[in-house]
Amino acid sequence: MTYVSPVTLNAHGVKLEPLAHYHKAGLRAAASDGELWNLRVTAVPSPDETSAFIETSLKDREAGHRFAFAVMEEASGTVLGTTSYHDILPEVKRVEIGHTWYAKRAQRTHINTTCKLLLLTHAFDTLGCNMVGWRTDNFNYASQRAIERLGAKKDGVIRGHKLRRDGTIRDTVMYSLHRGEWPEVQAHLNYLLSRPRS
Repeated sequence: MTYVSPVTLNAHGVKLEPLAHYHKAGLRAAASDGELWNLRVTAVPSPDETSAFIETSLKDREAGHRFAFAVMEEASGTVLGTTSYHDILPEVKRVEIGHTWYAKRAQRTHINTTCKLLLLTHAFDTLGCNMVGWRTDNFNYASQRAIERLGAKKDGVIRGHKLRRDGTIRDTVMYSLHRGEWPEVQAHLNYLLSRPRS
């Protein structure tokens, strides 16, 4: 039995649905908003890599170690980006959240906070996870700040961990959130999302 089964999650006008081939045009448009594939510290697919990105995501889902979602604006059905559970470890009830990126217009909005609330709620309350983790490039300071704002704890840095798109070797910063920390983090995320949005 697969630990993460297909599910659609929604709140605050945001919908997460299992990534599929029909999201290709929307995903390409989202990446093009800001030409995100040019960012050195992320792995956003360029327009001609979108099909391969989706195909790899689906193969990873079948293998059981990654489950990718399309991030959608619920009212319009517009694809805003993607996010995933990955490094899924059923035996210790742990998942990581990552492979996350959003169209430029969706950045610095409630979208990321909503996605994290949806994914964390599902991980802890439905999947019964003991731990949820994150990892990011040591030079991706915006990502590190966003993860820390969620209330995750920094576990450390894995030096010389993996290759970037440009061929340089990155250090990876690791974070995690324990089940016992989740109620406070959940209350904080709900508080952030209850504030008026401009």
